[in-house]
Amino acid sequence: MILHEKISAQLPAWRERMKSLAKEHAEVVVDQVTVGQIVGGMRDIKSLVSDISFVDPAEGIRFRGLSIPEMVKALPKARGNKMPLVGGLYYLLMIGEVPTRELALEVEAEWAKRSEVPDYVYKMLKTMPKETHPMTLLSQAVLALQNGSVFASKYHTMKKDVYWEAALEDSLDLTAKLPIIAAYIYRLKYFGETKKLKYNSKLDYGANFAKMMGVEDKKGYAELARLYFAVHSDHESGNASAHTMHLVGSALSDPYLSFSAALNGLAGPLHGLANQECLGWLLEVHEKFSGVPTRDDLYKFAWDTLNSGHVIPGYGHAVLRVPDPRFMALLGFAKERFPEDELIRLAEMVFDVVPTVLKEQGKAKNPAPNLDAISGTLQYYYGVRNFEFYTVLFGVGRALGVTSNYVWARALGQPLERPKSLTTKMLEDVVAKASQPA
Repeated sequence: MILHEKISAQLPAWRERMKSLAKEHAEVVVDQVTVGQIVGGMRDIKSLVSDISFVDPAEGIRFRGLSIPEMVKALPKARGNKMPLVGGLYYLLMIGEVPTRELALEVEAEWAKRSEVPDYVYKMLKTMPKETHPMTLLSQAVLALQNGSVFASKYHTMKKDVYWEAALEDSLDLTAKLPIIAAYIYRLKYFGETKKLKYNSKLDYGANFAKMMGVEDKKGYAELARLYFAVHSDHESGNASAHTMHLVGSALSDPYLSFSAALNGLAGPLHGLANQECLGWLLEVHEKFSGVPTRDDLYKFAWDTLNSGHVIPGYGHAVLRVPDPRFMALLGFAKERFPEDELIRLAEMVFDVVPTVLKEQGKAKNPAPNLDAISGTLQYYYGVRNFEFYTVLFGVGRALGVTSNYVWARALGQPLERPKSLTTKMLEDVVAKASQPA
């Protein structure tokens, strides 16, 4: 298998680098932790390592060093299309190199071989109450797949230096099945369809997902799927879902257990729900003005939203100080393919108006849009209008990045994560001591 061969070749040098850092430079100070960071959700504390992705405040997310535009340009494409093959992205995340089209197709072929979903997973999904949230169904399906975990079955007989091999097997099996499971949940929950879905080995990952979703009335959904999974794939190890995967995996829980936990974090209102809220606000504006408002009307409506004590969802980012390049990629996709769509025109106008309003208000450090400000709008255009399903789409993409991190964490022997807690009194004592004259 190509991913196994490439990782095997890289491992000796990587392990030596990690060994040197852990044993020879363990006392080198990287950063200082403040009380505000401790009580404020550990925000911006530099205490994790990931070579899969990095969020540059001035340039946005970089996948293995490549910005979003660079990634889209460099990765191989499906014939006659402009968006990267998902198999090429997975190769990049796993190996750290831009693959040829042939190498990307090898990954795609691996997924096709591993894609069959066991009958018991379908049966489990069908027995759940109709009102069950789609993210609950996705997390349960991933847990059900754990029965076939290579990592779990071999754990007691494997040596530590080959943990990553079983992790890679599980990661490929898991990511291969996710498009089928996600599409099946969509068709079961919203259309009452129970027929099992089958992966077409002649189609790539994105095209398979589009076909299984049944989105056929508008061209281009396969292209959107390829881009959508790419831009949602990873966001450093500190992001809530990514960090959950890392934390649970550090206990040597297998990729299925770890990713199910990551999905549960992604399902939280402060994480994966944001794309729904952003689209909801756009639809509220559209309904109020019976279409696309004037710039002045939108400016006033934005101020009315803020003055009523509400926020404008999708604007502002914890790290970025520029418009999210993932937002720009999706907006560019829409403007090229359906520029006259009213919600896309409205989203572009909001991009022009809302940062100005937020700057005038003076509360937002970074008023630029993030990914969520546009992602749901494109799904809405293609007829996928069940808002609560959007986080499932997010989850399929996120699996690509977090499983890559998981494989490398096991390959490099990253330890059980165990931060130290302090009592509130201890923090108050530190503050009191710091306030005393020198």
